[in-house]
Amino acid sequence: MKNPPSNISRAKYDFIDSSVIEKLESYNSKLSQESEKVPAQDPYTLNGQKLRLNFIRKQLNTNVDYLSGEKTFNNNESLKGNIENYIGMSQIPTGIIEPLVINGSSAQGSFYVPLATTEGSLVASYNRGTKACRESGAITTITLQEGVQRTPTFKFKNLIDLGKFVAWVLEHKETFSLLTRETSNYAILNDVGINIEGNVLIIRFEYTSGDASGQNMVTICTDKICKFILSNCPIKPIFWTIEGNTSGDKKATSLTTRVRGRKITAEITLKRGIIESVLKITPELLQQQWKISTSGCIKGGTIGTAMQTTNALTALFIACGQDVACSSEASTAITRIEIDENGDLYCAITMPNIIIGTVGGGTSFPTQKECLELIDCYGAGKSSKLAEIAVALCLTGEISILAAMGSGQFTAAHQKFGR
Repeated sequence: MKNPPSNISRAKYDFIDSSVIEKLESYNSKLSQESEKVPAQDPYTLNGQKLRLNFIRKQLNTNVDYLSGEKTFNNNESLKGNIENYIGMSQIPTGIIEPLVINGSSAQGSFYVPLATTEGSLVASYNRGTKACRESGAITTITLQEGVQRTPTFKFKNLIDLGKFVAWVLEHKETFSLLTRETSNYAILNDVGINIEGNVLIIRFEYTSGDASGQNMVTICTDKICKFILSNCPIKPIFWTIEGNTSGDKKATSLTTRVRGRKITAEITLKRGIIESVLKITPELLQQQWKISTSGCIKGGTIGTAMQTTNALTALFIACGQDVACSSEASTAITRIEIDENGDLYCAITMPNIIIGTVGGGTSFPTQKECLELIDCYGAGKSSKLAEIAVALCLTGEISILAAMGSGQFTAAHQKFGR
C-alpha cells in the first residue's frame, strides 16, 4: 500500500503524543521481569551451546537452525544486490543476553538480545547492565523523531544565479513530494532545507522510509528530484553532486545531532541497593565516573558523551543484518547519570541517529532473520521496535562500563573474559 501524501511544510521538533504516555503508564513491567534467565553454565562447550539453543526454542518458540549450524546457507542467487565477487560467508560468534525489559512507545516486553562479536567481555558487560536495569524496573524508551536525509549540492557562477535557483526550487516542493511517491511506495518527503555557502547551495531532502533503513531509497528519490530540477529550472548550476557530504551518512557529525534515522531517548532509575549488589559500586562513585568520562569527551572534542555505544550497535547490527558502517553515526549519544532525591540513580541516554531496518538489506539472510525473530523484529512494522531495543541496550552498556571503571573492575573483566 502506498504512503499518503507528505506534509513537507510541517515543523521538525521532538514530540511525545498523549497516546504514547497512556501506553507507557498502563504497562506492567513485573510481568516481563519474571522472564527466565539464559542458561550460563558451560559457556564454551557444545553442551552449554545446546542448553542455550534449547532454551531459546522453548522459551521464545523460534527457529535457530542456522545459528546453531544445523543448516547452512546455499542460496547464492539471493545474494544479488548485497555482494559482488562472492566467495563465502564470514562467521562471527553470537551470544545472547538476559532479558532486557523495556516499556517503550514501540518496544514493550522482555527481549533476549543477540550480539555478534569477537570481543571478550562485551556480552558479559551488557548482560550485567541489563540485570541491574531489570531488577530496578523497565527501561522507558520513546521515539521522538524520524528522518533520513540526502544533501545534493550545487555550485553556481555567483550568488545571483544561486538565489534565482533557490526561489525556483522552493516553488516546486509539492512537485518533489509527488515525484517521491512515484518513485517509492514507502518513502515520504517531509522537509526541504536550504543551506547556502558562497556560490554553493546544499539542499537537504529529509524523508521517512518505513521499515527500511532507507539510505538507498532516499538516494534514488533524491536523484529523480534533482534530475527534474536540472531539466526544468531555467538556471543551471556549473556543477552538482547527489551528496555534498553533509547528510551525516556513515560518520558522526554535529549536523546529525538533529535526527538521522530515528531519534530515541531512554531512561531508568536504578535502585541504590541494586547498584551496590549487581554493579558492585555506590551511586556516588558511579556518578563521579560519569562526570570524569563526560569531561573527557568534551576535552577530546567527542560528538556526544557516550562510552561504548558503538560496541552495542556493531554487535547488534552484525547479528541482525544491518548496515554495520552506520554504527558510525548511530553511536552518537548523550548519556546522563544523576543521583536523585532518594539516593537512587537516574540514568538516561538520547541517540538521534539510529539508522536501522527490519526489511531489505541483510535482514533476510538466514542467521540475521533468526536473530531478528528472537526479538520479534523481523519484517514490516517492526523497525521502530528494533530501534528502541537498540537504544535501551546502549543504556545498559553505558551503565555497566561506567560501573566497571569507577569500581576498578574494568581491567579484571578483560583479563577474565578477553584474550
